Amino acid sequence: MAHDLQPETYAHLRRLAGQIHFERGGGPTLQPTALLHEAWMKISASSSTYKDRGHFLAVAARAMRQILVDHARAKNAEKRGPRLQRTTLTRVPDLRNQPLDLLELDGLIDELEKLHATAADIVVMRVFGGLTAAEAAEAKGVSKATADRAWRVGRAFLTEAMTVV
Repeated sequence: MAHDLQPETYAHLRRLAGQIHFERGGGPTLQPTALLHEAWMKISASSSTYKDRGHFLAVAARAMRQILVDHARAKNAEKRGPRLQRTTLTRVPDLRNQPLDLLELDGLIDELEKLHATAADIVVMRVFGGLTAAEAAEAKGVSKATADRAWRVGRAFLTEAMTVV
């Protein structure tokens, strides 16, 4: 499975999966390699073609988000009752040390998507995909300035939504 990826792309995704795993506080049930391989299985099952590495990484970011959210939902459905999947967002400066529920984050990204689809896409690419602003802009097919504005909008939306009590 991993042998179909370019070595540098696999390494980038593996580092990203490790970072996501670390930020989530670890846990034995979904290790970084398992996250990466589940994302790869999801991606490879699709008949999509990718115009470049940035586009592929954007799709991988979305796949990792979906897998993490599905995993969090499954854990919450256990018969012992819901347990929150807490994480922090080190890639969102205003939210670096603020713990949040992964399902809450997913819901907020869905809300953001209704208000500003580009901002939601850029947030997913940067937070879950580890893409730089330039890579996210290229993957989205927008200018870097547009991606930077969308990132600021998304970051402000998440910061405001998560600090409201």
